[in-house]
Amino acid sequence: MKLKSVKEKCKKLMKTAGAMITALAVSVMTTTPAYASSVNDSQIVKGTQKLINDVTTWLMVLAPVVAGLLIIYFCIRRSAADEIDQKKWNNRIVVAIVSCIGAVLGSATLNLILGYYH
Repeated sequence: MKLKSVKEKCKKLMKTAGAMITALAVSVMTTTPAYASSVNDSQIVKGTQKLINDVTTWLMVLAPVVAGLLIIYFCIRRSAADEIDQKKWNNRIVVAIVSCIGAVLGSATLNLILGYYH
């Protein structure tokens, strides 16, 4: 009895899935692309580019400063910790260094990519 109801549910599911796939295919085939000719000249795009440029520049300056302050703080805390806690502070120092490198490289890459759109 249960096997019959499972088969019926599977058939209903397959019919529904087939209808959904057909509807998706029809909607994809009948869409018309919209082209915007002057998007690059709009004030919003120019302002967003300038904002991203300024944020990435500030991030390249602030990330090493904040990371340096955190590393100094972590070193002070490590010097006052016992042997077990020193491993945790060493891990935090490594994370601070890697995060600083990632932030600087990420912002420099974004700044470089954005430079091509000016």
